[in-house]
Amino acid sequence: MKFQRQIKYYYLRFIRLRGEPHELALGVAFGVFSGMMPVVPFQTVLAITLSLLFKGSKITAALGTWVSNPLNWYFIYYYSYRLGAWIIGLPEKNAVFSSVMTAVRSGEAPMIIVGKIFGAGTAFISAFLLGGFILGIVFGGLCFFIFLPIFKYIRAWRQSRKERRNWRIHAQ
Repeated sequence: MKFQRQIKYYYLRFIRLRGEPHELALGVAFGVFSGMMPVVPFQTVLAITLSLLFKGSKITAALGTWVSNPLNWYFIYYYSYRLGAWIIGLPEKNAVFSSVMTAVRSGEAPMIIVGKIFGAGTAFISAFLLGGFILGIVFGGLCFFIFLPIFKYIRAWRQSRKERRNWRIHAQ
């Protein structure tokens, strides 16, 4: 029963988000973009900064970074590097890459993983960042176009509920 109650709580929090649909969707897009970047300890800061600069919702930006979580870091890092390495022309697999992926799989602290990435050299870092940037643009853009109609629908639904409630009050 607790799980259902928690789901309902988060559902209600989601539909009660304040702001224009465009702002809210833009915040989600910046959050997802930042979540795809292999800079784990700085993802939320990056998402909120982008939202401040481009007038997106800071709350949905922070929520959007949750796309990156311990359950899928491995996949995000793996495909970020593979894509970036392919574009730059680096070998897809090497000892440093294997070391980083082992650290991610074993659940090491984010700062240790970031330290391994930065200790690997500029070409390695460039591959990770380039791949993460491209994945972020793709998935962030998709999320914007997915969430914009959702937030518009929620806004229209809330407005119609408010009008029905006002009509009932005045009808009495």
